Amino acid sequence: MSAGAVPEGSVWIETGPPQPAFPQLEEDVRADVAVVGGGIVGITTAALLAERGVRVVLLEADRVAHGVTGHTTAKVSSQHGMIYSQLRSRFGDDAARTYGEANEAALEWIAERVRRDGIDCDFRRRPSYAYVTEPSDRSQAEDEAQAARDLGLPASLVESTPLPYPVEAAVRFDDQAEFHVRKYLMALVEGLSAPESGCRIYEHSRAVEVDDDDDRVVKTPGGRVLADHVVLATHYPFLDRSLAFARVHPERSYAILCRIAGTPPEGLFISAGSPTRSIRAVTVDGEELLLVGGEGHPTGAREDTRERYERLEAFAREHWDVRSVDFRWSAQDNTTIDRLPYVGRLTPMEDRIFIATGFAKWGMTGGTAAALLLADLVQGGADSAWARMCDPNRLNLRASAGRLLHENARVAARFVGDRIAERDPRPIEQLAPGEGAIVSLRGEAVAGHRDDAGVLHAVSPTCTHLGCRVTWNTAERTWDCPCHGSRFTPAGDVLQGPAVHRLERKPNDG
Repeated sequence: MSAGAVPEGSVWIETGPPQPAFPQLEEDVRADVAVVGGGIVGITTAALLAERGVRVVLLEADRVAHGVTGHTTAKVSSQHGMIYSQLRSRFGDDAARTYGEANEAALEWIAERVRRDGIDCDFRRRPSYAYVTEPSDRSQAEDEAQAARDLGLPASLVESTPLPYPVEAAVRFDDQAEFHVRKYLMALVEGLSAPESGCRIYEHSRAVEVDDDDDRVVKTPGGRVLADHVVLATHYPFLDRSLAFARVHPERSYAILCRIAGTPPEGLFISAGSPTRSIRAVTVDGEELLLVGGEGHPTGAREDTRERYERLEAFAREHWDVRSVDFRWSAQDNTTIDRLPYVGRLTPMEDRIFIATGFAKWGMTGGTAAALLLADLVQGGADSAWARMCDPNRLNLRASAGRLLHENARVAARFVGDRIAERDPRPIEQLAPGEGAIVSLRGEAVAGHRDDAGVLHAVSPTCTHLGCRVTWNTAERTWDCPCHGSRFTPAGDVLQGPAVHRLERKPNDG
């Protein structure tokens, strides 16, 4: 695959099992719980509830297990970089311990599910390493190892790893894991789709509104779900009354999968410094391939995102004998202002609508821990330290005030600056095949794209969420909103929320 080729999809989607087609919602249906979002949080929550005899409707805007979950690195670990010394400093020992215990419990729940159901998903135990390469950063690793050990986690400080380059120090977590996420999730979906499960699954059914009256009513373009409870597992909550858009910031990151001479190092690896390098092995058709990820940046950045893939490939070739790059993909993840997830009630006044977001690129364990909590919350339980820590309506000014001001100042700067910055003065007709830009169409600024066949597409450059200007993503050929992470196809259709409405089409003669 050449560096300039358009990615065709992640290894999980391309090599996953055949996917059954589920119908689009075209009528009104009733359920005990409506779960909105068919990723790891939504599918796991639906499975937990269905197994408890709850009638569930699962709504997915596109295809189940195809969104952010389908574009992960699929590490199943409680080691989330070097987070525990930070959590300990910001929130204290009890909170840091709770975070670790919740993610270890999620890891073990996945492992037990794989064992119990005999799921063939390439699940295997691996040590995990977070490492530093500079002597000046050694104390960071030492502090992290000490904090993790004190909190009861399987951590140790080591000075060498299986990587082909030296490290100054690394924090090792034993008994972590990796898997093929789509093989795993489609096994859960198979159970959910069985007639006796009490769950109905609808695809291509984007939720656009949720009313909280006597019944919670989830509205889609084709029909409605009337439910006692609603779980919004849409990665980024689309209901603005939660104010999540002001407290969660999205970031894109990238991954490539390489065929190399020899075998990849055994383990899960992530660098503590910048730029991040995330490494693991992936089995494809019996062969071990090397996954290299990283290069994160805020969504909607003004840059040629193809260069992100090029830098990952250059890194891989520097340290391994790369024979080919067989897959490449990108993902979008959300981080909260205090770096702990939001899992719980949408607002203090709405006790039957729940959200889950902000897993900061650790959605396999974080999302599973969220699902375990959500299933209990729906049924009136979960008065626990984990529930209190993840409460979406918490306020910890000491831990989050600076981040809150920084992120919203950045959004405000983009909202105003993108309107007054100099724009491409070219008329839309001058766009080259494959190119996208803010251009002129009959004197109006539009988001224009010429596809490879030469056909011009023109849409409004204004995001339908809160009105920011979209930017062109060269690698994915999408329109991305720099303010809150909504993404659209060249023709304006919604790919990723919080936006729920498409970009307005602008008629043209192209």
